Amino acid sequence: MSVFKTRSAEETIELGRRIAARLPARAVVLLIGNLGAGKTTLAKGIVAGLGAASPEDVTSPTFTLIHEYSPRVYHIDLYRLDTAGQVAALGLEEIFDRDAVVLIEWGERFPQLLPRRRVEIRLRAAPREAREIELSFRSEGPDSE
Repeated sequence: MSVFKTRSAEETIELGRRIAARLPARAVVLLIGNLGAGKTTLAKGIVAGLGAASPEDVTSPTFTLIHEYSPRVYHIDLYRLDTAGQVAALGLEEIFDRDAVVLIEWGERFPQLLPRRRVEIRLRAAPREAREIELSFRSEGPDSE
């Protein structure tokens, strides 16, 4: 596990770029944190670091649920969904089978639907735009087919 601290949105985006460089070509990344913790800000840096879009083009997928920035980068937000059935209807399993990085905000609400091998990034807001960001790679055995 790695822990980072950022003091501005710009630093959070830059950390996202650095995290992108550490990700495998195929990864599910959970962005975990309360409202306003910086999940979308960090996603801006990860997407930019993967060369899929500029930070200005990355927005929260809260209402559209899924943004596809390239065939290799997806940004998903499960905040507005209430049941596992609603999440399953999105077709995430098909996306997980692609050689892509899949960023998921609020995915921790539906752990049973996510691969056990994943990256978890926990964000905590601090005063004056500061954030504490904890990165861990999980690999709890093989994923079920």
